[in-house]
Amino acid sequence: MDNKDITRRGFIMAGTAAAGFALAARPIGAETILTPADGLTAGWISFAAADGPVKAYRARPAAPGRAPVVLVAHEIFGVHEYIQDVCRRLARAGYLAIAPDLFQRQGDVSVLGSIPEIIEQVVNKVPDAQVFADLDAAAAWADSSGEGDIGRLAITGFCWGGRFAWVYSAHNPGVRAAAAWYGRLLATGPGVLTDIGEGRTYPLSVADKLHGPVLGLYGGKDGSIPQDTIRQMREALAAAKDPSEIVVYPDATHGFHADYRAALYDEAAARDGWQRMLDWFARYAGGKQANTAFLL
Repeated sequence: MDNKDITRRGFIMAGTAAAGFALAARPIGAETILTPADGLTAGWISFAAADGPVKAYRARPAAPGRAPVVLVAHEIFGVHEYIQDVCRRLARAGYLAIAPDLFQRQGDVSVLGSIPEIIEQVVNKVPDAQVFADLDAAAAWADSSGEGDIGRLAITGFCWGGRFAWVYSAHNPGVRAAAAWYGRLLATGPGVLTDIGEGRTYPLSVADKLHGPVLGLYGGKDGSIPQDTIRQMREALAAAKDPSEIVVYPDATHGFHADYRAALYDEAAARDGWQRMLDWFARYAGGKQANTAFLL
């Protein structure tokens, strides 16, 4: 992928680009990746859910035909510019990527000023059943719109959304593959995310119920996800004879793929994890075999 496809370094926070990032996620790192939409069909859509319309950002190749589908479960910062860019990166790899706004009923996290506020006022109020229903509805839209082939359905998620990459694979029999970026495996451990675990389903409890194998991508220096829980998850997967895998990057911390957050971003781990994810989707979900390691 050449430089016309990705703009790095020297990113200027101005106009609508700045508005796409949650206040709590700033400052934006110099490494921030911006993937243009030329050659893609990209933008906001709305699809029907049981209790009304849900907005989502979607990107796909502009060429006609049904593309393999990747559902994108966002971080606690919502569908901000980073998540939109992830969708465009996936579209450039040949996928229809859909990132539903999984918080829209509970509130707009972009107007909140801190992570504790986001968690208390919005995230902790989002039930798992609502997320599952919205992801189901997004997959249904991909099918009914004629844009996606849900026979080749995958999901990926980051941080808060990383847990859903695991548990949605247990929820939906149609999931062929998943990639979970530093999603919590148990409701335990230090850090501001601890309270999110109350009353939720966690990957360790569904390790024997996965429909599509999951690629787990974790940081060895992630203080919010104890390494012991990763060991337990590996043991549970082995006991279930499940082909899911967990990769730990020893020097990476939580959020190591988040190129807009310089304090967390680990370029080497992000590159490697992205390529592993694309290879995983090609192997299990029928996507293209992509050599796009520069698309992080």
